[in-house]
Amino acid sequence: QVQLVESGGGLVQPGGSLRLSCAASGSIGSIYAMGWYRQAPGKQRELVAQIFSGGTSTYRDSVKGRFTISRDNAKNTVYLQMNSLKPEDTGVYYCKVVLTTFFAYWGQGTQVTVSS
Repeated sequence: QVQLVESGGGLVQPGGSLRLSCAASGSIGSIYAMGWYRQAPGKQRELVAQIFSGGTSTYRDSVKGRFTISRDNAKNTVYLQMNSLKPEDTGVYYCKVVLTTFFAYWGQGTQVTVSS
């Protein structure tokens, strides 16, 4: 079993920054990819950014240039640095880890609210 612990959400004004963290522990084995998703009220969960074992990362268009995903392999931790936040970035952010066995695990979610 794999456990994911997220932290770093909160309330921030437009233009502000937040840094999310997600630490994986347990029977991890080898990680294929780590990513961040978000879900706004009344909307479907969407992929925000992901980073693969080789270091390649992808972003949804709306966050390119503002968000940066990174990972610390030694700590099995993934980060999401979010800058220039906008109200439309508001939502619950979920961490997802995919192992090389293709089992996937989700974090409990952390609320991000961008409002003045």
